[in-house]
Amino acid sequence: MKKLAAAGCVFLIMAGWLAGCGSWPGSGGHTEERDMFYLSIGAPLIGELPPKNNEVEQAIEAYTHTDLQIQWIPLSAYDDKLRLMIASGEMPKLIKISYSPTYIATMKAEQFWELGPLLKEYPSLSALDKRYYDNISVEGKIYGIPIVRELGRAVIQYRKDWLDALGLQLPVTLEDWYRVVRAMTLEDPDGNGKQDTYGMALEKKYNQDVSSLLTRISVSQGGPNKWLVQNGRFTPEFMTKPFMDTMKLFRRLHQEKLINSDFAVVDTNETARIYDSGRGGIQINGGNAQTWMDKLGKTVPDAAVGVAPLRGPGGIRLPGEAGNSGFFSIPKDSVKTLAEVKKILEFLDKLLEPPMQTVISKGVENRHWKDTGEFTEVLDRTLDLKEVKPYRDMLLRQAEDSDSIKPSSQPELYRKSQEINRESRAYIVENPALTLESDTFAELGKELDTLITDAETKFIMGLIDEAGWEAELAKWRQAGGDRVIREYEEAYSKLAGN
Repeated sequence: MKKLAAAGCVFLIMAGWLAGCGSWPGSGGHTEERDMFYLSIGAPLIGELPPKNNEVEQAIEAYTHTDLQIQWIPLSAYDDKLRLMIASGEMPKLIKISYSPTYIATMKAEQFWELGPLLKEYPSLSALDKRYYDNISVEGKIYGIPIVRELGRAVIQYRKDWLDALGLQLPVTLEDWYRVVRAMTLEDPDGNGKQDTYGMALEKKYNQDVSSLLTRISVSQGGPNKWLVQNGRFTPEFMTKPFMDTMKLFRRLHQEKLINSDFAVVDTNETARIYDSGRGGIQINGGNAQTWMDKLGKTVPDAAVGVAPLRGPGGIRLPGEAGNSGFFSIPKDSVKTLAEVKKILEFLDKLLEPPMQTVISKGVENRHWKDTGEFTEVLDRTLDLKEVKPYRDMLLRQAEDSDSIKPSSQPELYRKSQEINRESRAYIVENPALTLESDTFAELGKELDTLITDAETKFIMGLIDEAGWEAELAKWRQAGGDRVIREYEEAYSKLAGN
């Protein structure tokens, strides 16, 4: 409550400043615009370009005493543009980058300032969970400030009305998953007298990246998250028994036509239509169950959606993710002095203070949101998307359960989703190779991943048997997989100081 009261006081001060007093609080009324810290930022734009000199940006500038120059770059062109800027040495003072081999190489080449030793000087930055920084480290060094999101986002979303009608419980074992998906497909859970539902619908990227369905279910059953490490030896998840058992489950579902048989060529929009139209029963998702309920309610008004943690025989267990949507780094080409680096870190530190978190998350009071007592409420969703969302997507935010800002008015299903995410943090299984480097993977990673994901799909569709699967594993090893394993082991040993 003290934080909220302080935030309210700051907003009154900012309101006066924006109304025309022209000076920063505490300056004695003579601070001119030329005394503000100039900061250029390169940032990706998702959606519509925000209006120039809008009230959200004005509020950020006023509170941080910063003259912002944001270079908005369409997301589709962002990486290409950023590579050109890095190659030319013509970069803004602060840029948002991702944890990928290209950018890791630039950090190892010392093109960005190392920030780790400085963080202790900034209370908000240093208060972030250490895992957020660990997950963007390069050889143990920190070159950026993460734009945080949940460290683990896998939850079960399901048609509660279907599960109740069928008299079933949420799946825990692989056999449970088979039983639930089978019943939701064959036993007319929507009661329309037709066999027109799927217990689960898959799309062609079902087994890729952090949202891999195979990884999520395998981890719930006791498997590793991407890599198993035993006595310093690395084994990819797809060579472990829990992963093979998970693939066998989906092979069985496919053979019995309990999942969509065309999943290998179906895109995300099509599977979304299956669920949103009331034809899909259960999914493992990283998003908000309320979003599904809102869409589903338009076609099936009496539908009920439930959300639950991902459980296996050993209890809640889910794969950990990087916990960020990129991070801000400071290029040495455009920032020459340590003093300027510290000014930028001061700006970022202020962004994590309660008043700025409210502006970044919600916008300006009485323009974008209003206070209803217990909660805040969006005044104009179109205006929120136009003027607030670009900053919400781009700038630093606290973890979703932060108590630094008053919560928004949200339906119970949304709040339950957030609660499950918070509780699940204690049951995350980390990916031990997340920040390890492999020259072979940097060069051949896409080809190796494609080889193995194609083999997984072939096995599920019955195009190869277990002997054929072993042959595909041998191809993966020969194509560079064995070198990736060896390089990860060497990097892991070096990082551990062994």
